[in-house]
Amino acid sequence: MGEVCADAVTLNLLREARETVRSSPLGVINTPMIPWCQTTLPMSGSIHIKLENMQRTGSFKIRGVANQFSRRPKGGCFVTMSAGNYGKSFAYALKHYGSKGKVVMPETAPESRAILIQSFGVEVERVPTTSMMSVVNRCVQEDNMTFLHSYDDLDLIAGHASLGFEVLEVVPEPDVVVVCCGGGGLLAGVAVAIKLSGCTKTRIYGVEPEGACTMYQSFIEKKPVWMEAKSIASGLAPPSAGRLPFELCQLYVEQIVLVNDDDIKAAVSTLYRAGLVVEPSGSAAFAALVNNKIPDLEGKNVVCILSGGNVGKDELSNFPD
Repeated sequence: MGEVCADAVTLNLLREARETVRSSPLGVINTPMIPWCQTTLPMSGSIHIKLENMQRTGSFKIRGVANQFSRRPKGGCFVTMSAGNYGKSFAYALKHYGSKGKVVMPETAPESRAILIQSFGVEVERVPTTSMMSVVNRCVQEDNMTFLHSYDDLDLIAGHASLGFEVLEVVPEPDVVVVCCGGGGLLAGVAVAIKLSGCTKTRIYGVEPEGACTMYQSFIEKKPVWMEAKSIASGLAPPSAGRLPFELCQLYVEQIVLVNDDDIKAAVSTLYRAGLVVEPSGSAAFAALVNNKIPDLEGKNVVCILSGGNVGKDELSNFPD
């Protein structure tokens, strides 16, 4: 994509994207947001959880994909890189629009994700994480494919912002919003939607795994960094933070906090016991809350995003009871 700066992300652009997402033929859902007290989850306080694990294709990614595909020529040939959830939404959209495409996937992603994407008729190429971008570039140059970025893309971020608007429909003035962060597309979209809607005092926190802390490190170095990321939350372990998400997060996000893989595993199990099937990546924000990583929550209106539920029975057996 061309170099787009944070200034290009306006409230009008986000509202337009929200209408595109709402009316998308891909069937994006305005997912439920429920008060914590209406669950058996072991915490108190005024906390709402947004259930993107119940979203079409099992995660929030369909929001950005819906907006991306609405602005691309029909019948094109597309390539992307994804550990699974973006790839699943991308494949779902390709099938709907009758387009061709390929997903470049890290070798570390669960095999079940690759099989699922292939079931939509989309090719998957599994490569080491550090080689993903060079494989994408080969597809663009040699096979004339169009690259759709899974987190560093203006249309994608604007699509994800629809989630932020939905949060405000239920909790108009949240004090704290906690969102997982991989490349930063969801965190940036939610943060910019909430802040540009006038909630200037809302504190927005991103949550990353300790072994995949690209945005955390980017905040320290004041530029997007690349690293050899490794975590049980494979969806939060891209090789780098996105450039545009980083710029937006610097403007609108209070802080990036870290959770370890054991925190994430325990969060998956706790949510499962409460009747919520949430994958490791989707559980990171919840893990940060239950492990007291977010400061000053007493008496505050808090929103926690559960970003996805694409976890197989084979994977669930690896978590503590």
